[in-house]
Amino acid sequence: MDKKTTKKNLILGILFFLPVVFVFIMSISSENYETLDIVKSDVTDILPEYDADVKLKEHLTVLAFFGKHPMERSIEALNLKEIVYDKFKGFKKFQIVVLVTKDAKAEAKELFQEIASYEDLRFWHFVHLEAEDIQNTFRSLKTDFSLDANLSTDKIFVIDTDLNQRGRIDARADNEKGKNSPVYDMNFYSCIEVAELKNKLASEDLRVLFTEYRQKRKGDFNSDVRRADDLKAK
Repeated sequence: MDKKTTKKNLILGILFFLPVVFVFIMSISSENYETLDIVKSDVTDILPEYDADVKLKEHLTVLAFFGKHPMERSIEALNLKEIVYDKFKGFKKFQIVVLVTKDAKAEAKELFQEIASYEDLRFWHFVHLEAEDIQNTFRSLKTDFSLDANLSTDKIFVIDTDLNQRGRIDARADNEKGKNSPVYDMNFYSCIEVAELKNKLASEDLRVLFTEYRQKRKGDFNSDVRRADDLKAK
């Protein structure tokens, strides 16, 4: 067998086995991933009373609060659109919901047009609520801060199909756990911190949540999701 034939067979062998190895690695990772914890239950879903086409229940939602002056959150909106929305807009039940006040319709429309750029934003919703209803929805979340005077924040939240707020009870990286660093949680994500938005939310936590739902549909999901309340009771 000459060198040319040997090289050809080697290349064909690599091309044949590479997809097999990739599928094997993916199957291992999907079976051994850590689920995204439930940090708070019973998130308030007032949305259908204002917009019959938008609701949190039965959707996987990234929830934002842009309040009275949404244009002041244009940087956050652009980061959210490019890093999160563009990556997950094709997934079933995924949506981004941005809560704004009823008198902010003009600004919300302007912001929507600014980030649209002739793209499909069917799964991005601005919902116009009364100020008190925005506060009530926010109060139903697990947070350690308040909305600002404009009823807005640069933080966003992940809500699952059963109105549970998802996050991390223990958000330490593996190297931090190895060093026995103090435990800290992650109940929300910053739209200003691009690395957090990209590396934590988009690349890890949302991907994990979609994997969980995919396995549930197939009947392969056997792990109970950790709940913050359950851990407190122990």
